[in-house]
Amino acid sequence: MAARNSEARRAVAHLVSDKTPALYLGHGAPPLVDDPVWPTELADWAKALHKPKAILVVSAHWEAAPLTIGATTTVPLVYDFYGFPERYYQVTYPAPGAPWLARRVRELVGPDTPVDEEPMRGLDHGAYVPLTVMYPDADIPVLQISMPSLTASALLDLGTKLAPLRDEGVLIMGSGFMTHGLPFLRDFRPDAPAPSWSSEFDAWAAETLAKGDVDMLLDYRRRAPGLPYAHPTVDHFVPLFVALGASLEHPDRARTVIDGYFLGLSKRSLEFE
Repeated sequence: MAARNSEARRAVAHLVSDKTPALYLGHGAPPLVDDPVWPTELADWAKALHKPKAILVVSAHWEAAPLTIGATTTVPLVYDFYGFPERYYQVTYPAPGAPWLARRVRELVGPDTPVDEEPMRGLDHGAYVPLTVMYPDADIPVLQISMPSLTASALLDLGTKLAPLRDEGVLIMGSGFMTHGLPFLRDFRPDAPAPSWSSEFDAWAAETLAKGDVDMLLDYRRRAPGLPYAHPTVDHFVPLFVALGASLEHPDRARTVIDGYFLGLSKRSLEFE
């Protein structure tokens, strides 16, 4: 009964909130678009959201310090993957640039935070692959900024600074993968069973997020089970903290929208109200 009441409160909060949600999602590899289930889940999620004024993406696939602002005009995508069929390198996503959003990012992080620019750096697959199925018309301005650190507290702070964008119709998207232990996979079928390290890490993350226990999440390196296998490098987990930081007013309102596994890896994706 308590669980149902909690879900009901979250549903009501979602209906009355004027803020654009922040998201953490599993972005998948380029073949995501060919999966029989996952694209529909992402597309349905987007349809349930109010259409954002713009999208700000922090992807696991762009680490650069200091904080770096990507292209604010339409430039070619970054095909940052190897060994796939040629058709995946022909994908385009000509979303409008968002120079005004780049200016707002500079304002919000403040003059004491160094900011660089890479004006020819297009969207990488952590950004454009999910967007091609969520917003296939590519008619929403998109800005990608780098992940300037892998430290959870630093990314939480970045998300907190960016939080006012949610009142301005900007969808903040942390793009990663809830578990990403690719070197330790032995079964590469899409419906392969999850290894214990993947399911245990996923269950811990789901439970901790449901409780809104920010301190425990920040201490994931010591607290999370299966971490060395679930995340041999943590770049696909820590974009979560940007979305969480943008939602610290109500950290217990992390709602799982997509769950389950792909190749045995958790594709849990969350909406922060």
